Amino acid sequence: MAKIKLKQTGSPIRRTADQRATLIGLGLNKMHRMSELEDSPEVQGMLRKVRHMVEVQR
Repeated sequence: MAKIKLKQTGSPIRRTADQRATLIGLGLNKMHRMSELEDSPEVQGMLRKVRHMVEVQR
């Protein structure tokens, strides 16, 4: 499968607990952190949940 690179661009401050947990699940918990994950339906669902705080670089 293909890999996708993620960069956190938004702060988790004043966000719901499930959005914070989703960022941690994606390997992101601080601003401007980068993570590389396999592109899967599970990861795509997580990205949809926090798309306003994450930048995707394919």
